[in-house]
Amino acid sequence: MITIVRSRPRPRFAVLGAGHGGHALAGYLGLLGYPVRLYTHTPAKAEAISQRGGIRLEGAVEGFGPVEASLDLAEVLGGADIVMDTHPAHLHRQMAQEYAPWLEDGQVLVLNPGRTGGALEVARVLEERAAARVLVAEAQTFLFASRMLEPGRARVFGMKRSVSLAALPAVLTPRVLALLRHALPQFTGAESVLETSLYNIGGIFHPTLTLLNAGRIEDTGGDYEFYHGGATPGVGRVLEQLDQERVAVAAALGVTVPSAREWLWEVYGAAGGDLQDAIRKNVAYAGIKAPGTLDHRYLEEDIPASLVPMASLGQYLGVPTPGMDSMIALASIIHSTDYRASGRTVARLGLEGLSPDEIRRLVLEGRTVREAIS
Repeated sequence: MITIVRSRPRPRFAVLGAGHGGHALAGYLGLLGYPVRLYTHTPAKAEAISQRGGIRLEGAVEGFGPVEASLDLAEVLGGADIVMDTHPAHLHRQMAQEYAPWLEDGQVLVLNPGRTGGALEVARVLEERAAARVLVAEAQTFLFASRMLEPGRARVFGMKRSVSLAALPAVLTPRVLALLRHALPQFTGAESVLETSLYNIGGIFHPTLTLLNAGRIEDTGGDYEFYHGGATPGVGRVLEQLDQERVAVAAALGVTVPSAREWLWEVYGAAGGDLQDAIRKNVAYAGIKAPGTLDHRYLEEDIPASLVPMASLGQYLGVPTPGMDSMIALASIIHSTDYRASGRTVARLGLEGLSPDEIRRLVLEGRTVREAIS
């Protein structure tokens, strides 16, 4: 059993990654008065933030948050109670290999977000590396909608009222929430990392809308509305197919997740006769431009860290995923990359050979049915 040790009245945070999300999160925590160190591999970012003494936030959150920025993982992780990894999900494995030697017993590591299978992948890497005993958790999505304007300065467009989170195993989720809620009460408990992993609407929307509008993106440089312009009736039918596959894979694991249409209504109050109609009626999507290039995280992250693990689970559980398979194949051709070879699979997540009941027992209690009986 992992014991969370915290001697200070206010937890000390380490934020990994100084991109759009890392800037917002580190600045916000600093603004709230929490000790926070930020890791970046970019010298210019570390220097700019150090010269400013922190990060200036604008927009939905206004103020200056003191932040210590460093290029040294050991320095950033040393003495931290909570480690918030904000790197894109396809970098989780690489980053876990890099920070594994510097983790300390009792720390909490949160992936923001985990996409599909993030906590399982990282926990396996840390086990292979014989890292310190830390508690790994994943968020279903990122807390902020934000953009880094320049090193040391970020704009926050909005902050979600709630973000579900699960620890691995889920019996320890309350401990993580109790520690996180000192600063971030928006986090709520999910049933398990299966729920956070398969409640992944972005993994359906992002790559499908990108791939089925690839010609338009390359021709216009993304000069059109990504959702309202890209979700044509035909594209909408493909989105419906992939979303049905996602829900079916979750059901095969005994997990109930909302459909994309239900999610649009719950989160945005957007309703429509079908998914395409609901997307176009979502006023929150108005004005959001498409990516300017196909070399974008909507493919580089969401294919290997969202669609590949969902499709791999589908194949393992006997759930057909023809829509997902098509998107994976198209992205692999466009990027000249075998995403099935590099992405998260059942084997890489450590689930091969386990039944659905054993997978559920693993994520809930940290052991399989066979281990519990023996």
